[in-house]
Amino acid sequence: MRKLSFTILLALSFGLVHAQTERHIEVESKVESTHETTIKGKKVPYKATAGTQPVWNEEGMPIASLFYTYYERTDVSDKTTRPLVISFNGGPGSASIWMHIAYTGPVVLKIDDEGYPLQPYGTKSNPHSILDVADIVYIDPVNTGYSRIIDTEVDRKTFFGINSDIKYLADWVNTFVTRAGRWSSPKYLIGESYGTTRVAGLVAQLQSAHWMYFNGVIMVSPTDLGIERGDAIHTSNYLPYYAATAWYHKALDSDLQTQDLDDFLPEVEAFTINELIPAVVKGGMLPAAERDAIATKYAHYSGLSKEVILEHNLLIPTNFFWKELLRDQGMTIGRLDSRYKGFDYAGTGARPDFDPALTAWNHAFAPSFQVYVKENLKYKTDLTYNLFGPVHPWDRSDENTGYDLGTAMRSNPYLHLMVQSGYFDGGTDFFNAKYNLWQIDPAGKMADRISWKGYRSGHMMYLRAEDLETSNEDIRQFIKNSLVGPDVPAKYN
Repeated sequence: MRKLSFTILLALSFGLVHAQTERHIEVESKVESTHETTIKGKKVPYKATAGTQPVWNEEGMPIASLFYTYYERTDVSDKTTRPLVISFNGGPGSASIWMHIAYTGPVVLKIDDEGYPLQPYGTKSNPHSILDVADIVYIDPVNTGYSRIIDTEVDRKTFFGINSDIKYLADWVNTFVTRAGRWSSPKYLIGESYGTTRVAGLVAQLQSAHWMYFNGVIMVSPTDLGIERGDAIHTSNYLPYYAATAWYHKALDSDLQTQDLDDFLPEVEAFTINELIPAVVKGGMLPAAERDAIATKYAHYSGLSKEVILEHNLLIPTNFFWKELLRDQGMTIGRLDSRYKGFDYAGTGARPDFDPALTAWNHAFAPSFQVYVKENLKYKTDLTYNLFGPVHPWDRSDENTGYDLGTAMRSNPYLHLMVQSGYFDGGTDFFNAKYNLWQIDPAGKMADRISWKGYRSGHMMYLRAEDLETSNEDIRQFIKNSLVGPDVPAKYN
């Protein structure tokens, strides 16, 4: 009997220890810490809150919990005029780590001036952070970062799709803003990559379903936003990006290579709109002489041969371009930042084996964040931080986010939009980003509220030291310029 009791006690003890150490996310948690940094030469004290907040179902039961990090400047007493920036990255399936510890937040990665990883890994103060002019919350959607599903019986479609993602995140943001007491603050959404799809839909959902109105939306390296363009237009629009990339790698003829990038790109853009797209639309009706002339110009601007352009019927896939441009050197170029070079197992083939840009970035971000979250934010967990989490299959049906954003802007005279693009981004290229803006505002009536900024870097333009400063300053000025004075009515004159 004694032996049996000891065995039972041992089993119970093991079960208790096991239960205490199993990996799980706390439905609600909060860890606060105080810090100080220097931004634009001035001291900025702030509080960081790392924690979790639930996602509820319609019955009010928690079905998931999202990890977030909230930075508040502590020497500002009046929050009614203090802007709040709500930040998302993309994927879908990507955590909000990228802009958090490399762009707008109070710390940035220890990397070299062009964005390549350095050891030992870590972070340093960000002298260009926008925390001097706005508080910021970084949010990890379900299954990204430390965010997890709690109710294992819930349908995954509740979270993993364009419109379901927007719906549950809008409700989460509504709760966060309420708990933080920020309803009266000027509010901004910022998203990167697929995060631009997310924030375009979110601003419309928050305005229409939660009656929460915004002063601005910032899109970093935007997607197509569901805006119709067709394969011919979409692929043709890549030519200005090809030209910028070829210029960077000194693959152009001397008459273009000796020009500054900003001087010759307008010429390429004009050719794309006025000659290339009309020619491609004609397809087999295009006369042979005209086809040859278009291919000759395309080759001149892209650094590719006229022969391969004709073989592709004037429509060069991005994968082929990344493999072909430096094929004679035995090198490939990066998808998300074509300044980065790599090499494949073999020089043959129509696409690179991997993206040398993304692999370099993963190398820098993952270990640095692990150190930062535990040592600086004091947030402890045994969960794996998912840079890219399991969110597929992702329902991409019924996407109208770009058009919804346009509707939100027309219905809210306060709402401004700024787009930031890297010239060397081949994942979400800069000229298709410009095309988005033309379609969001087809009548041209919101030109004074829409702006586009280009940078000589890639998808994460802020990884380049020079662009980290200029891109943050562009956000800072965008926020300042979109703030509204006291008693200025939201109306059209």
